[in-house]
Amino acid sequence: METSALYHRPESEYAYLYKDGHFHVRLRTKTGDVEEVELLSGDPYTLHSERWHHNGQSMRKVASTNIHDYWEIDTYEPTHRMSYGFHVIGKDGVEVFYSDQGVYPYHESYLTEANFYFRIPYIHSIDAFKAPDWVTKTIWYQIFPERFANGDKSNDPEGTLAWGSKEHPSRDDFFGGDLQGVLDNFDYLEELGINGIYFCPIFKATSNHKYDTIDYEEVDEAFGDKALFKAVVDEAHRRGIRIMIDAVFNHLGMDSPQWQDVLKNQENSQYRDWFHIHDFPVKSFAELTVEELEDVGGANYDTFAFTAHMPKLNTANHEVQEYLLGIAKYWIREFDIDAWRLDVANEVDHNFWKRFKKETTAIKEDIYILGEIWHSSPNWLKGDEFHAVMNYAFNDNIKNYFFNKLTSASRMVSGLNSQLMLYRKQTTEVAFNLLDSHDTARLLTKAGGDSDLAKTALTFMFAQIGSPCIYYGTEIGMTGFDDPDCRKCMIWDKKEQDLSMLEFTKELIAFRKEYQEFITYGEVIWHDVRDDEQVVGFKRILGDEELVFYFNQDEESFELDGLPERSLSIFSQGAIRDGNTVSIEQNGFYIYKSVLVDAHKKDKIAAKRARARRRFNPTTLDSIKEGNTDPIEV
Repeated sequence: METSALYHRPESEYAYLYKDGHFHVRLRTKTGDVEEVELLSGDPYTLHSERWHHNGQSMRKVASTNIHDYWEIDTYEPTHRMSYGFHVIGKDGVEVFYSDQGVYPYHESYLTEANFYFRIPYIHSIDAFKAPDWVTKTIWYQIFPERFANGDKSNDPEGTLAWGSKEHPSRDDFFGGDLQGVLDNFDYLEELGINGIYFCPIFKATSNHKYDTIDYEEVDEAFGDKALFKAVVDEAHRRGIRIMIDAVFNHLGMDSPQWQDVLKNQENSQYRDWFHIHDFPVKSFAELTVEELEDVGGANYDTFAFTAHMPKLNTANHEVQEYLLGIAKYWIREFDIDAWRLDVANEVDHNFWKRFKKETTAIKEDIYILGEIWHSSPNWLKGDEFHAVMNYAFNDNIKNYFFNKLTSASRMVSGLNSQLMLYRKQTTEVAFNLLDSHDTARLLTKAGGDSDLAKTALTFMFAQIGSPCIYYGTEIGMTGFDDPDCRKCMIWDKKEQDLSMLEFTKELIAFRKEYQEFITYGEVIWHDVRDDEQVVGFKRILGDEELVFYFNQDEESFELDGLPERSLSIFSQGAIRDGNTVSIEQNGFYIYKSVLVDAHKKDKIAAKRARARRRFNPTTLDSIKEGNTDPIEV
């Protein structure tokens, strides 16, 4: 046994309160190295009196990567105190006691040492990671306001182009999209089936994307006003749709009054400490074009990336904190938004985000806080900052298998599991999953124009734990390379829409809604992953039922035999079922539901016993003799 691979850390994603009465404990081991793991646990004050170290509980292998296996158990201690260690049995027959003090022989002399055990001094419900339950049921739709729909031409900026008049828009183009355009199209959104809208920034700003904020307290006049935004929120809520808006608290725009004051008054500016200024005088880059501002190569102040028009805010400054937190609370209190999406969240200090979480949830307990982070993010997802991040690190595994062809099926599964094991389960339940956005190439473009491939990858993502998001236009087959090409005008002419993709997306959303509990809470088992055949099969088990998924990426059809007789076809593409066999073509998938075999047997036995009781019950016989044929409870 490779004992150096054993790993556990108390009060982390390896040991946490999932919900009241359910404490999850995990252990990491080397892949394929361990035969069995038992949790030895009990109240720290009763180790010797109750000798609970003799009553190990079997742990279940819940995930595997190409490096590690992960074991887990759902347990609890009625006294809310827990000491625990692990009895690990290797496939080579070696048995060890893994404890807070390291690895020891599995021997009574070590098992009875109280200080060897890991310790949870007291399980406090208030310390548990809590996320809004409504997010698990949400299918998001991301809207880039300037490009969704132009509902009011009177607020079009000067130089606005005709809608969709450029096949490949540039960074400084305006087409007149606004909030009225969203309000006018709620019927379309509701018919699509989504129940959450994620808006890119709506605040007053210079650019078309609005990530260079001028004033956080005002809706940009090209989008409408605050009264119109309130109408959008109210109408969304009336239809059961949640609203998330985008906040850029990492930086301001160079046209903001605070930065303009710095440029005017230099070291005498009241806002000099609001930013990270290296020295004076601070240089103005106002004469540069939009393209030139994207990369100035460096300035004498910190910026987002090398964009001179986005000076970075000093969120360690108390005045900045109070200003930004006031903004966050204002939009919750006055407009009843349901969620904040936080731009460039990983470049803002943790201290600020801890205050942000505490003060926003004090106003609205079930507010959803989503951070824009593109990499693994355990330090932001401990429960005191964000509920979730934009789950690029997880979904990159899907992209690299289905689109980029960089990884095998098993390596994709390894990557997905590796990401899932970084977080508590309640964190993964509200993860924000996406395959395209305003910052990436569009789904169909990533799929090389192959709509079947786009559909199967999207379905695979919808089948993963978390809250899925569709980027506007993906549902009608819009294309586009990286920013700014991915920010084209929404196509409203049905003759130019991919109506097949639209109907498929509606069906996919309906499927996700119907089987949300399976996907969110079901036990996942990757039972049939075949690298040589490019087939991925997995199942989600909930209660006595299982939902089984198969995806085929090989150019030859895949024959799946031996389907359970009572299994029900749920959702498919490029798949033909004949009796208990299904043929799945390339880029096809097949999803079916069945009752577990053991459950079948249990039901049959129960039915037989019930029939036997009815047959031999004296009351039944007497009733029959009297001619009473009504059902009798037994």
